[in-house]
Amino acid sequence: MNGRTTVADRILQFNEELAETTLELPPGFAVVNPFSGPQKERVREVTTAFYRKYYDDDRPRRLVLGSSPARRGTAVTGVPFEDAKLLESETGVDVDGFAVSRPSAGFLHDVIRRYGGREQFYADFVMSFVCPLGLVRKSPQEREVNCNYYEKKKLLDSWTLSS
Repeated sequence: MNGRTTVADRILQFNEELAETTLELPPGFAVVNPFSGPQKERVREVTTAFYRKYYDDDRPRRLVLGSSPARRGTAVTGVPFEDAKLLESETGVDVDGFAVSRPSAGFLHDVIRRYGGREQFYADFVMSFVCPLGLVRKSPQEREVNCNYYEKKKLLDSWTLSS
């Protein structure tokens, strides 16, 4: 090996560190961590294939950040903003076993297509989240619903930043 660290290497290492991450949350909230969940080995295969395909270089890119991954999207596949079905059909990355399809992914697909396709888009951009783990809360009907880190004051107050 030539000692070169690629963007893919750095992202995959970050994901490995996320696998060991725990968050203390107030009652009624939970973390969805695809890197340590029951499908962690499958997530590792999918993310490794994706990042090796599009980020196996050391070129600079622009960073696009969302707030936090959805419980049925990135929080399942580990690939930011990509719908599992489009991920497979558009990138060739095998996501067999993930039956997740997000209507909002169609918007990203259109943006990427208009930009010049995935090769061009991912050559210029890397996408992630301010809070890279999925957050959920219990609804009044006791169902899990997506939650962003900034939505509930008690959630924000439970975290402190240290310098």
